[in-house]
Amino acid sequence: MTQRDSQQADSTALPRRWQALALLAVAQFMLILDITVVTVAMPDLGADLDMGREALTWVMSAYTLSFGGFLLLAGRAADMVGPRLLMFSGLGLFTLASLLIPLASSGGMVIAGRVAQGIGAAMLSPAALSVVVRLFEGEERNKALAIWSSLGGVGAAVGVLLGGLLTAGPGWEWVFLVNVPVGAVLLIGLARLLPPMPPWSAGGRLDVVGAVLVTAATLLVTYAFIGAGAHGWSSARTLGLLAAGLATYAGFIAWLLLSRRRGRAPLVDPALLSRRPVVAGTFVLFVTTGLMVAVFFLGTFYFQEVRGHGPMATGLLFLPVALATMAGAQIGGRLLASVGPRTLGVLGLLTAAAGLAVFALSLTTEASVIAVSFGSAGLGAMFVVAAATALGQVSPEEAGIASGVLSTSHELGSSLGAAVVSGVVATSLIAGDVNGFERGYLVAAAVAVAAAVMAGILIPGKPRDELDPAFG
Repeated sequence: MTQRDSQQADSTALPRRWQALALLAVAQFMLILDITVVTVAMPDLGADLDMGREALTWVMSAYTLSFGGFLLLAGRAADMVGPRLLMFSGLGLFTLASLLIPLASSGGMVIAGRVAQGIGAAMLSPAALSVVVRLFEGEERNKALAIWSSLGGVGAAVGVLLGGLLTAGPGWEWVFLVNVPVGAVLLIGLARLLPPMPPWSAGGRLDVVGAVLVTAATLLVTYAFIGAGAHGWSSARTLGLLAAGLATYAGFIAWLLLSRRRGRAPLVDPALLSRRPVVAGTFVLFVTTGLMVAVFFLGTFYFQEVRGHGPMATGLLFLPVALATMAGAQIGGRLLASVGPRTLGVLGLLTAAAGLAVFALSLTTEASVIAVSFGSAGLGAMFVVAAATALGQVSPEEAGIASGVLSTSHELGSSLGAAVVSGVVATSLIAGDVNGFERGYLVAAAVAVAAAVMAGILIPGKPRDELDPAFG
């Protein structure tokens, strides 16, 4: 029996693998929750630390940017040093940063803490997903991935609810402190449950240059979007930053190809990025996460600044959204095999577009909640479509980097989603101008319609297509 076969047999024979999945799911849930849990707290946090619109946007974007920027490097590291070690290191860093952020005395310290949280999350997320892929095979793996993928939308929705309850109760500091006991319990539980997991490809060298390039490119593009509301979408500053970001992305792709030709191990194999299921899944998750975060980012300010609700009431208003997202993910998981990922993907995005468009035209709080819940049900199904499409045919030795690619699209979508809508509505976030919020939701609805068209083109439509290694 080869080392690969031995690792596979040992992991899939683990009798408590479903208990391990439960703890891994909680860890991932905590990471996703931390994207939106701060949104309701931002008005109070901004008032306490004298932070303006741009600085508050960075409280969200610093986390998602560092999370997304380092995911590919972490995914590659999971394959090279073993996912278990990397997962525990990331969980420890995330928990420590969550303890230190409430002690911050300035907005800059909060943002620095969020960067540390994001780096810890980047280490934890692909390693944990790599463990899931190793622990399960065949139909069990599909079930495990369905559970995992549903966490995306549910965690984002619950984050808004929990953020409201904590902000209105003990204070915004507890939005971060709540991670500390959860992280400690996870460290102890996973250490007892998980077996040793040696690396698939030991002895290689991490592609630090590739990680620096992709992170720098994302930083430039995100910063351009954040400042667009104040400086203008056609200003030299915005266009210059966007051009620099796109050029850096091009440099990243060129570096991958050059590394491949020289026989070095690039951050991610370009061949992996050409696989149709991987391309389709990452695109779907990028758009879905961007729309979900945009909805929550706008919604928390809309309900507080326009409708006059407090943090706790705003959090409770998102409870139906969380339930609808969960229901959409469960229904999507059940329908995936019968209707196919392409049909389900198109229907899910069109459902999201309809809910967002109705929200923009709603005149009451109740109508707004119903509309966004309807749209979020469609987004919930899309998380399942994305994970099943991208990871359904991934081999265990590719699990870490493939998970890193998929998770990167999740975090970049989060970062850009918040940045774009922040730029679109701009001063409405502070002034409470309802027209700006309507404009933001209509833009999100238009993006969902365009994404539905692209999903119909990209997602493989026949089972045999899912096995095709590349386009064509």
